[in-house]
Amino acid sequence: MDVRDVAYVPEVPHVAYVPVHQQTILASEYFQSYSVVGLLALVGVLFVAVAFGAGRLLRPVVPTPEKLLTYECGVDPVGEGWAHTQVRYYVYAFLYVIFAVDSIFLFPWATVFAAPGYGATTLVEMFIFLGFLAVGLLYAWKKGVLAWA
Repeated sequence: MDVRDVAYVPEVPHVAYVPVHQQTILASEYFQSYSVVGLLALVGVLFVAVAFGAGRLLRPVVPTPEKLLTYECGVDPVGEGWAHTQVRYYVYAFLYVIFAVDSIFLFPWATVFAAPGYGATTLVEMFIFLGFLAVGLLYAWKKGVLAWA
């Protein structure tokens, strides 16, 4: 066996050198896994295409004036298309998103806080983060946004 017939393959555990003919076997196994994924994606696309095509061929097409009207939850569209919505609903939704994001940050923080050596640093970081949230909530309260009147 010549030095040119072997190559270093770090993916194979506990074996430093693999013969060149085994490299082609490893490569073919690697691409075979991708061919399975590609075949599955192709089958999925074909399934969707056949379903949409069958739906288009089998459905009845009878356009009437009633079917061509705009449909809004069973109510005939009357008047302008613009509707006034109070801004406080958006503010409540925005506040919900802020506190949902806060809870998303609290769970990983709790796991890091429990790790040895990170206690004081993560505690200070979380109080800074909660301080920013408190300032935002205080601002919304001072502006009267949280009053439901």
